[in-house]
Amino acid sequence: MLAASGWRVTGGIPDLPKFVIIVAPHTSNWDFPVGLAAKLALRLQVTFFGKDTLFRFPLGPLMRAWGGIPVDRSASHDVVERVVEEFARRDRMVLALAPEGTRKPVDRWRTGFYHIAHGARVPIVPVALNFGVKEIQILAPFDTTGDLERDLGALRTRFVGVHGKRRAFA
Repeated sequence: MLAASGWRVTGGIPDLPKFVIIVAPHTSNWDFPVGLAAKLALRLQVTFFGKDTLFRFPLGPLMRAWGGIPVDRSASHDVVERVVEEFARRDRMVLALAPEGTRKPVDRWRTGFYHIAHGARVPIVPVALNFGVKEIQILAPFDTTGDLERDLGALRTRFVGVHGKRRAFA
């Protein structure tokens, strides 16, 4: 499906039992089908969060079957702590998130993905959805240091020049 639509995957999924994938930039509804096609092509078992409204009928059963977990974003529900505990319980787990948390342009990334990775002591694997060249670019794993601002800056630089469906990442 990816090749038929002109997309290719570069880089490789690390041979690690647990990690957090961040996928950016998230600019369009088209990001999900491209990401889902990559997940299927790579035969990757991935858990992901989505806003709870996406899990209503008729898409709900499909979203769950694909690994989705609904999240009510209207209030805090200790999601970070619950996911860190889930990483500790499992032998293998891959969680994929969009650091922007929305398709709208944002000045700052949400930090839940970082706190999950740091708390679970697992690396972050940046994945760029580069619509400019139709590439899903799997980048080298990144280990958090605990210095949130420095680490976020280092992660963001990995996406410089990547073009989302609707805009370039700077």
